[in-house]
Amino acid sequence: MKDNSNAIDVIIVGTGAAGIFCALNLPDTLSIHMVTKDSLENSASYLAQGGIAALRDATDYDDYFEDTLRAGHYKNSRKAVDTMIRQSPLIIRELLDYHVRFNRTGDDLAYTKEGGHSQSRILHHDDITGKEITSKLLNSLRKKSNINIEEYTRMVDIVVRDEQCVGVVTIDKSGTPKVLFAKAVVLATGGIGGLFKHSTAFSHITGDALAVAVKHNVKLRDVNYIQIHPTALYSEKPGRRFLISEAVRGEGAYLLNAAMERFTDELQPRDVVSDAIHKQMKKDGREYVYLSLTHLPADMIKSRFPNIYQHCLKAGFDLTKEPIPVTPAQHYFMGGIKVDLKGQTSMPYLYAIGETSCTGVHGKNRLGSNSLLESLVFAQRAASDITQNIPYRPTEPIDIDLSYYVGRDFDQEYKNIVLDEIKRRDTNFYEEWCNDNSKMG
Repeated sequence: MKDNSNAIDVIIVGTGAAGIFCALNLPDTLSIHMVTKDSLENSASYLAQGGIAALRDATDYDDYFEDTLRAGHYKNSRKAVDTMIRQSPLIIRELLDYHVRFNRTGDDLAYTKEGGHSQSRILHHDDITGKEITSKLLNSLRKKSNINIEEYTRMVDIVVRDEQCVGVVTIDKSGTPKVLFAKAVVLATGGIGGLFKHSTAFSHITGDALAVAVKHNVKLRDVNYIQIHPTALYSEKPGRRFLISEAVRGEGAYLLNAAMERFTDELQPRDVVSDAIHKQMKKDGREYVYLSLTHLPADMIKSRFPNIYQHCLKAGFDLTKEPIPVTPAQHYFMGGIKVDLKGQTSMPYLYAIGETSCTGVHGKNRLGSNSLLESLVFAQRAASDITQNIPYRPTEPIDIDLSYYVGRDFDQEYKNIVLDEIKRRDTNFYEEWCNDNSKMG
């Protein structure tokens, strides 16, 4: 069984904010094919609640830079952090041009503060900022005649010739494999949350691009840097955990133990708070602690966090009247496929952006609301590099034996590859968070 599909200019794997923004920043003269493992809307970008960080003015640069490094335990790439911060005002202006509606105070943008930030520099749209940004970008994407989108299609491999990436192999929902050739390939497949039972990510986001990268000796970076979010709504039901945003603690929520006593500073970086909660749960002999907003005005809670309020209400909890049970859950992947400041991987014509990539911006722990910003900044830079350096020569198809991809359990195969990489780099993290059947999917 062989297939020589027509070549296109750029293939983008993934339709979260990074993949979409990259496509929108490529010229209309290029043919672009996008594939996504699920529906267009089921990306981690849609779930982002808190907001997007941005440099307010030049006087905020030093504080923003230091906040990002401090949260990342100074393991960050300083050049990448500098690039992200300096380009943030441009990104915000472009989002406004795409009609993204950020909350305002009168005519001015309303900046808020989150844990780990020393200043108020977070822009948000209520508590569904990711959905607002991604949906507006999708609206523009759908109008592009040069962009084709294929849903419910999984990338299972890249095609390599002369040590250069020249395409991808995909499998559709019927299990049929297909090869697509391109002059450049962009991996924007998201993180690894689907490998964990307790995660705020969709279950289909399982780090496929990392496994493929390992198979082809594409360099990875910091794959053991995995963020555990302190506060996901506790549930005994299987599936994705509902995130209780960093912004909730930023607005003054308390963390309480079984005796309804505060036990930590809620505004510390996420990994510090997660560790404090983990230790408190062991002391209490419970799988959760409590998060309380009952000391805050009810009207403020409903207006500032309408989506979180309604979700908790449906789950049987009234944020304005009672504490809610929360537990740490896998939330964000700071490591990934190693890239430079233009999104280039160690393989020519193969790019990686968004959560599947590692620019070094986040270091060992991500500062809240830096993820959307990083995704958009480096997606734009990757698009610029592709535009300037895409080969003029046509891609020559090569024979690929597609029978090799039929009937394989890629879920288990790729899960094992990624987990083995995490274990190899950080046995302690693996043993605490990955080697427990109660925690893994």
